Amino acid sequence: MDARGVLDLLDLTLLDHNASEADLDALCERANEYRPAAVCVFSEHIAHVRARLDDDIPVAAVAAGFPVGESDPAAVSEAIRAAVLAGAGEIDCVLEPREAEDFPHEPELAVLIAMREASAGCVLKVIIETPLLDERSMRATARMALAAGADFVKSCTGKRGGCSDEAAEILAFEVMRHGITMGSHPGVKLSGGISTLDDVERLLELVNSEDPTIEGAGRLRIGASSLLDELIE
Repeated sequence: MDARGVLDLLDLTLLDHNASEADLDALCERANEYRPAAVCVFSEHIAHVRARLDDDIPVAAVAAGFPVGESDPAAVSEAIRAAVLAGAGEIDCVLEPREAEDFPHEPELAVLIAMREASAGCVLKVIIETPLLDERSMRATARMALAAGADFVKSCTGKRGGCSDEAAEILAFEVMRHGITMGSHPGVKLSGGISTLDDVERLLELVNSEDPTIEGAGRLRIGASSLLDELIE
């Protein structure tokens, strides 16, 4: 895939609570010039970014805790609704793992339902911290998130490990499986440690090997903060 093709899938990311207005302005200038799929920021930066981005570039907000996700459904709902009111068109939200044999179970389902209800009308990307999970938990969490209505399952925050080849394959398979059984077509967001075009090509090849229909920004995203520099060289 060439650089333009990757840009079309890129969630250009700046997750820094201490980002200055100048930092955010520079992010928006680059986004307006290079046209990523979305710009991903913390909720407190939504209004500033939305006012400076071209109208056709969505703002994706990380809401309800990052990298550690909020576990109270009411708090999750409140945080997401605030992000939507501030102008977010997409929501990235962590489903926090529990160290328990029954993970994921009813507590996680309640959080996922809160995520989906609060983000109604927006794209919802559920962040599954795959570096912290074994294969069973990874698959079960992806299935639960998709069953609850997630538009994307996302590999990780990147703060507690990166996106492994295994995670990319498992998420793509579970999305494919969900499509066959439920008839809907959710997507995969790959994030965490993706900094080169070689990383992208390797991971996309793995996704494609599981389901070649997972393509285009409606079903495939790449989350990265430093990848743009390589793409525009």
